Amino acid sequence: MPLNIGLIIGLIGLVYLYKNQFKKAKIFLTLSIIWIATISYTPFSNLLISPLESQYSTLNKIPQEIQYILLLGGDRENRGWEALRLYNKIENAKIITSGYAGRGTIPEAIKTANILYDLGIPKEDVIVHSSPKDTREEALKIKQILGKERFILITSAYHMPRSLAVFRKEGLNPIIAPTDFKIKESDKIISTPSASGLQKTEQAWHEYLGLMFFKLRGYI
Repeated sequence: MPLNIGLIIGLIGLVYLYKNQFKKAKIFLTLSIIWIATISYTPFSNLLISPLESQYSTLNKIPQEIQYILLLGGDRENRGWEALRLYNKIENAKIITSGYAGRGTIPEAIKTANILYDLGIPKEDVIVHSSPKDTREEALKIKQILGKERFILITSAYHMPRSLAVFRKEGLNPIIAPTDFKIKESDKIISTPSASGLQKTEQAWHEYLGLMFFKLRGYI
């Protein structure tokens, strides 16, 4: 990931510094600082993530006869609100939560479902998918249940291009509902490096790597 690259460059600089090879140390330490500052700079991170999340807009006009809403991943703070918004607009809607446990003990799909229950959504309106580990496994799971039936796909806007490509590759018919847009109107060209800028860079970097990997594997 980008931050690790910057830290490795800096580490190399420190090695040269302790070896009293000051010229090389200055070069690598300077490159490290410039690299980390650049990837943490909001205009740079926006430049990276914009091609991903600017392809689609928020779902405002909901097609008729839609029942299922797939909430992809365990992001309850951002994507979850979009699921709630659409659930309250669709009669007899069902929310499908997804996300495995990862390094934890409780799958993200179950954590999300529990929050939905606490918010008053009946248990019979929530379907939990806690076994799929990535987007392709989720597509295969949905294919078993819904086949070619249309459903709403909710995920972060920057993740939507890869998700949509995977689902369509499997012959599914999702209606896209991107959310969690990272580029904000308040972002300014003149700004200082920040943690939020670094996070956006790493999210974009991860997504580009994911697209490349999925293409190589024939998933999209």
